[in-house]
Amino acid sequence: MANQLTQTWHQSHPGAPAPTGEAPILIARELSRHYQVSRGFLRGHATVKALNSVSFELAAHRTLAVVGESGCGKSTLARQLTMVETPSAGSLNIAGVEVATADKTTLRGLRPRVQMVFQNPYASLNPRKKVGTQLEEPLLLNTSLDAKAREAKVRDMMRRVGLRPEHYHRYPHMFSGGQRQRIAVARAMILNPAVLVADEPTSALDVSIQAQILNLFMDLQEEFGTAYVFVSHNLAVVEHVADDVMVMYFGSTVEYGANAAVFDNPLHPYTRALMQATPAIRHEDRQTRVKLTGELPSPINPPGGCSFHTRCPYAQARCKAEVPLLRPFAGRQIACHRVEEISAGTASPNT
Repeated sequence: MANQLTQTWHQSHPGAPAPTGEAPILIARELSRHYQVSRGFLRGHATVKALNSVSFELAAHRTLAVVGESGCGKSTLARQLTMVETPSAGSLNIAGVEVATADKTTLRGLRPRVQMVFQNPYASLNPRKKVGTQLEEPLLLNTSLDAKAREAKVRDMMRRVGLRPEHYHRYPHMFSGGQRQRIAVARAMILNPAVLVADEPTSALDVSIQAQILNLFMDLQEEFGTAYVFVSHNLAVVEHVADDVMVMYFGSTVEYGANAAVFDNPLHPYTRALMQATPAIRHEDRQTRVKLTGELPSPINPPGGCSFHTRCPYAQARCKAEVPLLRPFAGRQIACHRVEEISAGTASPNT
């Protein structure tokens, strides 16, 4: 089933990152999540398209980074991948199981294969339970191991993530932020999941600790072959850890391709704005910034055409009237009417 989905997906997405030779563990096609929200008293309801027709695939040992500013749909996508919510439309196939149509029993058996690491490690841990007890809970619920085997497995995972044996009997408040995130990583990896969703896992940590946690993620991926979906605002982190990059704006994908292609030559105006907003210490690394005007559109009353046209310096009449399709260009997927001109340097910004 997964191979059939992969073949169909590549036929419709010829500019997507090249396959690695391994069958993908996760395939999303036109994945959408819409919410009904109230407009106010006697004004009825509106549909908010928090996630709108997002497609990608991910194989074992690979990392997909999802980037974009707040409100672009990253966290909504994470909730779909972890099966917290059911997609409104589209297809989500994980380990050969179609999530959108699976029954409760099937989903219950699939959930241990998809784990998540959250942004705030302290909030994700129970302050009233010892670390060893919390790390044993996934094994207690999902395996038939006895107490002795569970403790041995937990202590082994603690060693792998850099925690000492005496930490087994301590409470979360007794650890630093970096140690707490190591605990969260250990809990997520204890069941050897096929997919790990990391939602801003280093943003709450000191810069020096961030590097240690990122190296831990990479070491564990090399050892276990886990596929990562890495949600982040930090483009320096993304460039370091990701194999592929998906840039999202207003619930949709605007650029999707291999890490090197996107970072070496970003083509969508929004991607360029994100890249050039990254602080640079060396003068030669600083670039002329793309000037974005206006505010994010209202999700209740979205603009017609390209959702980025209200802020894009290259927007034209066509951009305001016609939604750009995600199409192959220069070894990636781009949703922009003027990408050929932008790539050639012939597109002049509006004045």
